[in-house]
Amino acid sequence: MDDQELVRECLKGRTSAYRELVDRYRNYAMAVALNMLMNRQDAEDACQEAFFKAYRNLARFDTGQSFKSWFYALLYRHCLDQLRKRKRFRLFLGRFRDEQPLAVEDDPTPAAPFDTAHLSRLGPKERLALHLWSREGASGAEIASVLGCSARTAHVHLFRARVKLKNLIKESRYAGV
Repeated sequence: MDDQELVRECLKGRTSAYRELVDRYRNYAMAVALNMLMNRQDAEDACQEAFFKAYRNLARFDTGQSFKSWFYALLYRHCLDQLRKRKRFRLFLGRFRDEQPLAVEDDPTPAAPFDTAHLSRLGPKERLALHLWSREGASGAEIASVLGCSARTAHVHLFRARVKLKNLIKESRYAGV
């Protein structure tokens, strides 16, 4: 069954159809959330919340559009909210303790030094655009749908991510990292 058929089955009350959608997208969702949040526990929580939000809002889903893009847009917005909350908390804690804001918490099981050292220096939109393009083969229109922007803006995010990544890799090679 394709995604739209599974959504229709869910709306008829067949919860096993939603389980199939979750199984279909959970690994990709985890990869997206990890790329954005850079922390396994936060990524797992974000995925769970996004799947729950998607289930709650299935009746609003337009079966003429891609479920995958719609779901990733939900996940992306939730991850952005988490990043904003994290930043506010670090700023608050830094002021409270009369210190500099805390560094972003490292993932206890980073995929590779490249991922944590280089990708963490990209913005969330750049990281997600790069991930969707490189790992999932998403088109500019699909990336735009997830980011909630125009295709041209999505291409700009992707271009900037690639340029920044290239420069970061060059810098680390010259620095002997």
